[in-house]
Amino acid sequence: MTLRYFLLLLAPLGARAQTAAPPLPDTARTVRLPDATVTGYGQRLPLRRTAAAIGVIDAQTIDRFNPAALTQAVNTLPGVRLEERATASYRLSIRGSTLRSPFGVRNVKTYYNGIPFTDAGGTTPLNLLDPAIIGRLEVVKGPGGSVYGAGTGGVALFETPAVAAGTARASAGATVGSYGLLRYGATAEAAGPTSAVRAQYAHQQLDGYRQQSNLRRDVLALDVRTAAGDKTTLAAHFLYTDINYQLPGGLTRAQFEADPRQARPGTAAVPGTVAQRTFYASRTALLGLTHTYQFSDALGLETTLYGSGTAIRTPYLVDYQRDAGLGLGGRTALRYRTALAGRVLRLQAGGEYQFGFVDGRSYANLAGTPGALRYDDEITTTTGFAFAQADYELPAGLLLTVAASYNRLHYNIERVSDALTRPDAYRFQRSFRPEVSPRVALLKEFSPAASVYASVSAGFSPPTVEEIRPSDGSLNGGLQAERGVSYEVGARGSFFANRLRYEVAVFDLELRQTITSSTTTQGIVVFNNAGATHQRGVEAGLSGWLWQQAGAGGGPARPPPACAPGPALPTTTSASAAPTWGRAATPAATACPARPPKPSARASISASAPASTSAPTLATKLASSSTTPTPLRLWATGCMGPAGAGATTWPATWMSTSSPASTTPWTAATASVTT
Repeated sequence: MTLRYFLLLLAPLGARAQTAAPPLPDTARTVRLPDATVTGYGQRLPLRRTAAAIGVIDAQTIDRFNPAALTQAVNTLPGVRLEERATASYRLSIRGSTLRSPFGVRNVKTYYNGIPFTDAGGTTPLNLLDPAIIGRLEVVKGPGGSVYGAGTGGVALFETPAVAAGTARASAGATVGSYGLLRYGATAEAAGPTSAVRAQYAHQQLDGYRQQSNLRRDVLALDVRTAAGDKTTLAAHFLYTDINYQLPGGLTRAQFEADPRQARPGTAAVPGTVAQRTFYASRTALLGLTHTYQFSDALGLETTLYGSGTAIRTPYLVDYQRDAGLGLGGRTALRYRTALAGRVLRLQAGGEYQFGFVDGRSYANLAGTPGALRYDDEITTTTGFAFAQADYELPAGLLLTVAASYNRLHYNIERVSDALTRPDAYRFQRSFRPEVSPRVALLKEFSPAASVYASVSAGFSPPTVEEIRPSDGSLNGGLQAERGVSYEVGARGSFFANRLRYEVAVFDLELRQTITSSTTTQGIVVFNNAGATHQRGVEAGLSGWLWQQAGAGGGPARPPPACAPGPALPTTTSASAAPTWGRAATPAATACPARPPKPSARASISASAPASTSAPTLATKLASSSTTPTPLRLWATGCMGPAGAGATTWPATWMSTSSPASTTPWTAATASVTT
């Protein structure tokens, strides 16, 4: 009888050392992990164990497409569409969320390396990100309010590329193309055992296909990570973007058919975009700091603080907008893993707070230069939420998720000067009523190659500052927040030894007080509540490998060596002596475990033997104090075979950051293993 035994540790981000945790019951079975780990709703589980529709693209996917824009790579995800309204002016739609977004990104919460990237006012400056600095994008589809706060469209999690330990490299490159495309950039990165640093610069310029559509963008990204102690990890992320691109404006169908390359022509009411020299220009700096502390193997805390500053100039058809903004905020999450009634229970709780201040001035646009002051507003926004979530492993391969968040939002707009309509200063305040956004989901895993799930989630999306304060100078104090409930069922899995993967989801999002847009005769976009809408759809995706190296990237791997089944290994949390660093362990048990761990379960495996025992060895890297054993993390494939039976050894790597404090020869070792 041949058994396959594959164990993979999924450690929390930044955990450098652990302390012993109480053993959890053996609720495990042998599996191959056919898919990557996803952040999802904060629990970092394998995709097959996540009861939500989640799409992931990595740096390899981004590199296969046009390096000048993210659109083609992102649009490979079912239910997600990224559009360019103008060159580098993005609209991100998740399940139709751009219903209220004729420009910009709204109703989608976005994070950059765990830093809240959507500002307190609800706007996401996606144009600040160059494709070259993106190493991974994870999209959570549907309301994510139970963990991520306001928004009924979804959540986008951007990450910069990671640096492999023990590497150091520098690179530079350039790209040229049609319509005046020129890209060049440089990257330098290095990583040691406990620290990593990565710096990247990217420049892009483009004349554009249409009139009034050229672009210039310079992006500098710096990422630093280091282990500040056995239990502490620190990370810093800096992003600076200087961007300037012209705005050609929209065309009617007749204008497009006449000349698709023309900019928006003028009318009797307002001149065109060429005459007004319309453009968008901004300089933005963002700095975020993340501190991760692992109290024990079961308990960890991650906290992120950030600050940002931006200056924006935008002349359009009527007005010339000049804004200066400041943003501050942070997010914290406490995660705990335990057992309840013999089953694994994961808990997390935390909160997020954001503060934003904008000094927004509007002038008359005189062919691309500011004219008379129209109004001057000081806008203060505060928003925050607290959240809690529980994931409970039930019998029969079921996983139950229950979560909710409590949300608050307050706007304060003080018009200090209004030269056109109201010369007296006045103040507009708006506090939206507290909102609770719950989510309940249930997943059933039939095998490592197939799972189904169902979820019900609620969310709300308040109007953004741009929607309350459009460019015509009015203040839309009556605009209400959207509220909605999403119903979803889905399935995912794989065939042919994981060569072919599939996913399908059916959803129904019922929105109330839906915010929609309309355009005035002067070309100004204004917003109103339009009642109820129903956003329903089916998403399906299919991907596969025509050829892949054996064992790489989750593809087909060689079968493990044959070995005879044996009794279950004893469960223990102690060692009879402290092991030495680098000493080879010689396990007494030479048979495959009869009851290997199930996914998302924890098991303790012990091995002991006199140093002179002749048996297959287990390659180890051990460290501990002189008094208590250090919990160790295991990456293993294959299984142990009996000595002399022609079976190979069980390859493994033990990892710990503790320094050896004892050189006592060991006779037993204990490892805490998590799949």
